[in-house]
Amino acid sequence: MEFGILSIVPPIVAIALALITKEVITSLLIGILAGGLIFTGGNIIAALETVFELMGTKLGDNALMLVFLTMLGSLVMIMNMAGGSFAYGKWASQKIKSKKMAKFATAFLGILIFIDDYFNCLTVGAVMKPIIDENKVSRAKLAHIIDSCAAPVCILAPVSSWAASVVAVIGDTGVKNPMSVFLNTIPMNVYPILTLIMILYFSFSDVEIGVMEKYELNDTSRLVENEDVGYEYSKDGKVFDLIVPILVLIFVTILMMLKTGGFFSEDIKAGAAFGDANVNLSLVIGAFFAIVVSFIMYIPRKLLKFEDFMKGIVEGMKTMISAIVILSLAWTIGGITSDEFLNTGSYIASLISNSTMPMWLLPAIIFVVGAFLSFSTGTAWGTFGILIPIMVPILIHTNHMHYLEIVLAAIFSGSVFGDHCSPISDTTILASAGAGCDHIAHVSSQLPYALSVGISSALAFLISGVIGRPELTLLIGLIILATITFFLKRTTSKKYLKVEKI
Repeated sequence: MEFGILSIVPPIVAIALALITKEVITSLLIGILAGGLIFTGGNIIAALETVFELMGTKLGDNALMLVFLTMLGSLVMIMNMAGGSFAYGKWASQKIKSKKMAKFATAFLGILIFIDDYFNCLTVGAVMKPIIDENKVSRAKLAHIIDSCAAPVCILAPVSSWAASVVAVIGDTGVKNPMSVFLNTIPMNVYPILTLIMILYFSFSDVEIGVMEKYELNDTSRLVENEDVGYEYSKDGKVFDLIVPILVLIFVTILMMLKTGGFFSEDIKAGAAFGDANVNLSLVIGAFFAIVVSFIMYIPRKLLKFEDFMKGIVEGMKTMISAIVILSLAWTIGGITSDEFLNTGSYIASLISNSTMPMWLLPAIIFVVGAFLSFSTGTAWGTFGILIPIMVPILIHTNHMHYLEIVLAAIFSGSVFGDHCSPISDTTILASAGAGCDHIAHVSSQLPYALSVGISSALAFLISGVIGRPELTLLIGLIILATITFFLKRTTSKKYLKVEKI
């Protein structure tokens, strides 16, 4: 059954309500119910059955991710109760003594963790919150840095779950040497590169733009004002009580990704293994070993009593309830727009394939369509899976394969841009959760930065297409972004400006 333009109603309703009401859970639920009503032709009972059956399916499909979130919440809580986080914050405050260095350290860590975006969001948040708080950086800014160093880094790194998945999709279309093609797209993949440049630039800037300035002056973006309320923490905790469990989490997760991807049992390269890995299972096992190591470290040294340790496990799970609810609803609305239901992605993609346009305009158009599709469905991966199999055959049949790399770069850039802006994106939600930041505060404060880079990227694809020089796309985008940033900073309130030595 074809639903046409009605197929884009659910995500638009959810996103519009979330931005208007600043209440994401109700907005998502209304968007999901709207999709159910459209799918069932207005039959309320059938719509409810469809929606809740789909929700149950999505929860089952993503059960390991939910288990990991609860385990991560538990791990963070027991590290706090053992005093590790506070000892680390005290130590870091002696090394990092300015907002600029705190922001840069967060961005640097985010760039280093390029294996997987989920892993990136939650690990960077857990490690950097004490340092960010000590240096009076807002949680909204922390969430922005985390989000800007998650998907953008993963889509640029040849060895990551994102890259390996994309290479597999490209290979399925019949393209020879898909990894080589992917590597050639990196210099033209302007949105992720410009996003990283912008986040590093503003790490050393005294000025923020848009509503972020308000949060930096008076931070109201935190989910709770005092995250240690409700429990006591040991004064005897050491820095290694935080560092060791996190290193165990990282090390075991990477090993398990290689194992579940077949690296140790089959003749598979590391890059391909990361792409084929069961990421959620790897994260769960990594978190399990991190908690076990924490138990071995804390109990014998009497940092925590056994009953307090187990209480911390339960209390930590509770801190993740909000993120779990939002993620569950985001997965459900993604399901209602999938090919099995409203077929939103294929409808939008068909508008491209049925249109007639000059080929030089195609990268810019693809960027915009990819952004809209990713924004509406909350998934960059889903957008890759829809647009790549459609666009590559079009280029083959029209004898325009010389446009392959710039078109793929436009798909990647547009998809990451839409995912970066979307309040229903799982990466955006996890960035909020990792930072302990109110979700709508994160979305609204990040938007001016993302839009600045998105506009620069769209114009870069357009201009490079007009002049026929795709290799200049990044340079053009950088010039445009520098110009936009200059004018945005000129219009920013001067009350935030202050002298700060690094």
